[in-house]
Amino acid sequence: MDSNLLNVFISVAKANSISQAAKDLGFTQSNVTLRIKQLEKNIGYSLFHRTNRGVVLSSEGEKFYPYAIEITKKVEEAKIHMRNIDYQDVLKIGSTQTFTTSNLMPIVEKLNEDFNEMKLEFTVDSSFNLLDKLLEYKIDVAFINGNPHNKDLEILNIFDEKMVLVEPKKKQIGNTVFVFKKTCANCILLENYIKENREESYKTVALENYELILGCVKAGYGVSLLSPKIIEKFGYTDSVKLTNIENYLDTHLVCRRDYLPLIHKYLRDISL
Repeated sequence: MDSNLLNVFISVAKANSISQAAKDLGFTQSNVTLRIKQLEKNIGYSLFHRTNRGVVLSSEGEKFYPYAIEITKKVEEAKIHMRNIDYQDVLKIGSTQTFTTSNLMPIVEKLNEDFNEMKLEFTVDSSFNLLDKLLEYKIDVAFINGNPHNKDLEILNIFDEKMVLVEPKKKQIGNTVFVFKKTCANCILLENYIKENREESYKTVALENYELILGCVKAGYGVSLLSPKIIEKFGYTDSVKLTNIENYLDTHLVCRRDYLPLIHKYLRDISL
């Protein structure tokens, strides 16, 4: 079965629209329609009901959809395995924004020095989104906050990444928690810490800029939870109050258990 036809089918099913799927795939609408008809002919069933608002899966389409997802995943997995069967020519790396800012570049430099013909591709996102991408074979390895405790994943390495509570030195503290993203592990940890240790209620604000976060804390608008390396990088070590708090956000380098990178032994030994 042609996996290209299945990819078109999945895109149409997700969008509930042939025209939107065509835009997403970069195809013409007639091309998408033709491929769906070809797949329906191969399967022997109509996979969609056409409506004024677009398309919806037929009962046969709903039954076929999970098989299409599984087949395309297996095909992609096979391509990845064959691509790297002799050597690691591409390594797709995922990393949190915190680790990217504080520690990723020294590792990139080591990889570039020791594997100068290997291409590196990067995805920067929250730990939760990176785990999803890893499980879907969209990336090869990921630097995430904390232990994922997932039977399908293997921990290759652990990097010490203790966070510190950042507060203004002399000014009264505003009731705001500043985070990079509300979906990041740091945000959840800090919100829980505030609930357990402060009587006042705090609102959470995502700024997606570490220097702006530090500037707001220094000015007395609120608190944050950051890596000491990031604080030092932006020159705020002596301008804010830093407090060690108990946390378990060491950075874990993880990969799929059923797809270890060919350089996994190297990654297990790499250090900062």
